[in-house]
Amino acid sequence: MHIAVFGATGGTGRNFTAQALDAGHTLTALVRHPARLRHPDGRPFAGGGQDRLRGIEGNVLDPAAVAETVAGADAVFVTLGMTRGNPPDVVSSGTAVVVDAMKGAGVRRLVVVSSLGVADSRDQVPWWFKLLMTTALRPRFVDKADQEQTVRESGLDWTILRPGGLTNGPATGRTDVGTQAHVMARTISRADVAAVALRVMGTAGTVRRVMAVT
Repeated sequence: MHIAVFGATGGTGRNFTAQALDAGHTLTALVRHPARLRHPDGRPFAGGGQDRLRGIEGNVLDPAAVAETVAGADAVFVTLGMTRGNPPDVVSSGTAVVVDAMKGAGVRRLVVVSSLGVADSRDQVPWWFKLLMTTALRPRFVDKADQEQTVRESGLDWTILRPGGLTNGPATGRTDVGTQAHVMARTISRADVAAVALRVMGTAGTVRRVMAVT
């Protein structure tokens, strides 16, 4: 499978890129800083996987760069976050650019990482995190809610993953994934989130589902 990746230099993105290469997939990643396209432990991608990884330098808000990244892809993975030098709505605005590029290229499969606490999952996070969502983290959660709305209304074959509290631990394979409202937020490694994303990308039964991952 040829996968376009947006957010490949973040924690979850690095894990997804490494795991997808290990699984034999071909990737094209849009990155602002190509030197940061590395393994989760900081090692550069080299050896057998390097010839299957293409980095394109650019910004997710640039339609031309996004279109180049999406061209020829079978699926798209989006794991965006707020980054220095970008506007506060970069997650939702960048995702909108990706969606437009996918429609233009005829690419339908989309997997997006959001967060538990967004939209109708507010009651799946602890009280102290709800407080943060209405204060310090409010701009981020407004942005993610707008992102999810864009994805839901895209008409694409999307899956939204909402992980709990992210850690940098190793992949454990012990994940609770579901659409039920009773799946409560607990910590999960970025490596485990990446593994779930790679798995659901090829699973037809997860299309147009919003899934908690914890």
